[in-house]
Amino acid sequence: MSVELLRFTTAGSVDDGKSTLIGRMLYDTKSLFEDQIAQVEQTSHDRGDEYVDLALFTDGLRAEREQKITIDVAYRYFATPRRKFIIADTPGHIQYTRNMVTGASTAELAIVLIDARKGVQTQSKRHGFIATLLRIPHIVVAINKMDLVHYDEAVYDRIVDEYSSFISKLNAQDVTFIPVSALVGDNVVDKSAYMPWYEGPTLLHHLEHVNVGASHNYVDFRYPVQYVLRPNQNFRGYAGQIASGHISPGEEVVVLPSGLESRVKEIVTLGGNLDEATVGDSVTLTLEDEIDISRGNMIVRKGNLPQKSNEIDATICWMSEDQLDPGKTYQLQHTTRLVRSMVTKLNYRIDINTMHREEASTLLLNEIGRIQLTTTQPLFYDRYDLNRMTGSFILIDPATNNTVAAGMIRGQSRDLDDLRDVTSDQQATRRQRLEYVVWEAGALSPVERQQLNGHQGAVLWFTGLSGSGKSTVAKQLERMLYQRGVHTIFLDGDTLRPGLNGDLGFSPEDRAENIRRVAEVASIGFTHASVVLCSFISPYSRDRDYARSIVPEGHFFEIYTKCNLDVLKRRDPKGHYAQALRGELKHFTGITAPYEEPEHAEIVVETDVDSPNVIVAKLVKMLEDAGIILA
Repeated sequence: MSVELLRFTTAGSVDDGKSTLIGRMLYDTKSLFEDQIAQVEQTSHDRGDEYVDLALFTDGLRAEREQKITIDVAYRYFATPRRKFIIADTPGHIQYTRNMVTGASTAELAIVLIDARKGVQTQSKRHGFIATLLRIPHIVVAINKMDLVHYDEAVYDRIVDEYSSFISKLNAQDVTFIPVSALVGDNVVDKSAYMPWYEGPTLLHHLEHVNVGASHNYVDFRYPVQYVLRPNQNFRGYAGQIASGHISPGEEVVVLPSGLESRVKEIVTLGGNLDEATVGDSVTLTLEDEIDISRGNMIVRKGNLPQKSNEIDATICWMSEDQLDPGKTYQLQHTTRLVRSMVTKLNYRIDINTMHREEASTLLLNEIGRIQLTTTQPLFYDRYDLNRMTGSFILIDPATNNTVAAGMIRGQSRDLDDLRDVTSDQQATRRQRLEYVVWEAGALSPVERQQLNGHQGAVLWFTGLSGSGKSTVAKQLERMLYQRGVHTIFLDGDTLRPGLNGDLGFSPEDRAENIRRVAEVASIGFTHASVVLCSFISPYSRDRDYARSIVPEGHFFEIYTKCNLDVLKRRDPKGHYAQALRGELKHFTGITAPYEEPEHAEIVVETDVDSPNVIVAKLVKMLEDAGIILA
């Protein structure tokens, strides 16, 4: 049985101990040669260091050794009997944030270090934000240097609470906190004797057992062609690495952009032909038909095509000391394809400290923003949240050949523009209609209704892809609240679509109106001190933001029911995913229509990880902590 490989990255503020932590893992797992250890021990002795400077095992540049900081990304390899690891040790200085993006781009886990003495720093937040932006499925927050705070549990708890409050505003999938001391080895490889209050796993144990491959797309076959092999007139093969999905000989495929169809004849490797190849495999494909294929083309499975557009909505991290120049032509590298592109619009810049969106005319080094791109030739892509390989790109300055930005595709730009225009027009029309309407309150005030019901009103907005378990969780929560005497109202598409919203379809315009009506009904339920449970896909952030805007602050809870798309395709209780993949169902969210994941949800629950009982318990506690219901 082959040993799994985990790629992970480390990040944090300056001098949080990232290189020391990696050195400790290499040292304690006996992954270093004796001459390496002897050299580092001698260097540490010559300096007069009290301990062996484990950071010297990874700080390879002279400037790094002299300043005791990390400047470049250092890659290291080690293995245990259970798993192989590739580590990317990234810098902590703000001017090297772009290096963190480079190191994290292929990682499946990110270790964010926090100095227990200093607590949560701006860089700690910045790296956590970038990790979630890059859709790294697992985040470990290692609270380091616990020996310097006398292994105080209160210090650990305070940092956990502060960082949990911050990371809860992001779309983090799996966050684990571990108290460690990289210098002396507490909870790194071996369990610490000085922190009996910590009952979780050591860092290495967690790394050995965390789920590998969570970020891979095993369904959608995407094969960017890197090179055409023609050793003789009898063989023509197309070499490359499978970006996602899997393929077998005999399967029907389509070559993009030509659209020509064929079948896979053979999957060729140096070790012999394969019966199947899957994501990550580097192979050579041969086809049954003679088709003109070159580098930059993409081979996909027939009936499972990527999106196609030359107008792209994306989030980018600017990595150049020269600022973004909207209107300038940049080279865009997407998989193996290189096309010319232009940033036609900078929507906003993201303030890492506050997570707020700011108006901006340009982006400077290490800044993150949302842009609209136009390319000279259409791209064949999947959204980054569905496929990290075909949903990412880099921008290159043609004058210097330097990489200036790393980007993540969110969708097709005109979808968002159309929606924005529709929503604005609807709201303007609504305001005009309400100009001569006077709101008539009921006989009872909201406070009287709260006293009558014995709890406050709230709106719980469950959003997520079809089949993610929104209604299942909402109904089970409703049953739990009923047992505690809480007044509830349950709303979902199946109950409102046939009646109140029976005149609406599934276009962006109709979806916006559907959610607007639901939000108004939910708002009325809230004024009657009911806990309103709304279960709707509600794919667009602007619609969900509108629902939030008409409910008082602190009483609206956005609940993102997250579930891996591969799991949803397997579940497919109504067969809609299969229909959409065959092209039979238009405007189906997640396949043929976009879904904008919540960026500031009150809580993210993973229905493919936790049971409904566990999730409902979390939601009940959320309502208790917010004072909506009594504990």
